[in-house]
Amino acid sequence: MQQFERADVEEIFEVADRMRPFTGRERITRVLEGAILSNMFFEPSTRTRVSFGSAFNLLGGNVRETTGIESSSIVKGESMHDFARVLSGYSDVIVIRHPESGSADEFASASQVPVINGGDGANEHPSQALLDLYTIRKELESQDKSVDDFRIALIGDLANGRAVHSLLKLLTLFKRVTVQLASPEGLDAPPDLIEQLRVTGASVSEFHDLREGIQHVDILYVTRVQEERFPTQDEANYYRGLFRLNQEIYSQYCESNTVIMHPLPRDSRAQSQELDEDLDSNPNLAIFRQTQNGVLIRMALFALIFDVVNDVERYAKPLRWRTPRNRQSS
Repeated sequence: MQQFERADVEEIFEVADRMRPFTGRERITRVLEGAILSNMFFEPSTRTRVSFGSAFNLLGGNVRETTGIESSSIVKGESMHDFARVLSGYSDVIVIRHPESGSADEFASASQVPVINGGDGANEHPSQALLDLYTIRKELESQDKSVDDFRIALIGDLANGRAVHSLLKLLTLFKRVTVQLASPEGLDAPPDLIEQLRVTGASVSEFHDLREGIQHVDILYVTRVQEERFPTQDEANYYRGLFRLNQEIYSQYCESNTVIMHPLPRDSRAQSQELDEDLDSNPNLAIFRQTQNGVLIRMALFALIFDVVNDVERYAKPLRWRTPRNRQSS
C-alpha cells in the first residue's frame, strides 16, 4: 500500500465508479479483448480469485488460472525468478497469491509484465484494502459522513490479518481518523503499523475487551482467526471464538447506524462465529456490498494498468441479453 499517494487512491475510486454500469450488466465492453490475465493462486481463495477473473472478463479479457502450489512447477524445484520469467511470457498481467511474505515482490522483480499482489502470507493484501476503503467511503457517504474524520474499530486477529495490515497503511493517507484496535491478547496489530498511524495524525487506541473496543465508531471491521498462520492447530484453536460479534452485543454497545464489515470468509463453524449469522438481517451489515465493490476496484486497476479508462466507455455497447437476476428485478 505504501506505493500509493492519496491522489492515486482517489483516481482508482473515480474509475471504479465509472465501472458500475458494467458490473451491473447494463453495458458491455471488449476493450481488453485478446489480453491474457494469469491468476496464480497458491493459497485457497474464492472472492479474490473469482473477482479478479470476473473483472478481467467484464473488460473483455481472457483468464488463465493455476490454483494450488501442487499444480505448478514450483513443486519440482523451480525458482520464483524462473517461474515469473516463464509465466510473464504467456501473460499480459499476473495476479499472484502466495503463502510467503514478500513473495509478490520477488515475483514482480523478475516478471516482464505488471504483477498485482493478491495476498502474500501475513504481509499484505492491497486490493482488499482498496475495496474496503471504497466500501467505507460509500457507506459513510450514505450517512453524510466523510473518509476524513471517521471512526473505525478493527476487531479480531490483527497480528496475522494481511487485509488489516494493508488497510491500516491505507488509513495513514486520510485525516483525523480514529482507529480502535480490539484483539485478544497475543493477536495485537504490529507496533510499526500503529506508529505509522500515529505519526500521520491518527488517534489510535488498543483494547483487549471486545465490548470496550466497538463503542463510538462508524465502522466495525471484523476479522477471523487466521488459523493457517499459526504454528499448530491447537494454538489457533485457543483463540477461536474469543471475540464474537452478534446482534445482542451490537445492539447493546454500538451506535444504531454503525456499519459492519468483514473481508471474508467469515468462519461460520459453531465454535467460531466471529461474525454471527444473526446479524444477516441487520441493514448495516455491508459484507455483501463489500464483495460486489471488489469487482469494481479490480476492474479499475486493470483499466488503469492498461491505460484504457476512457476507451472502456468509448467502445461500450448496450447489453443484448439479461441475466435471470436482472429479469427478476425488472
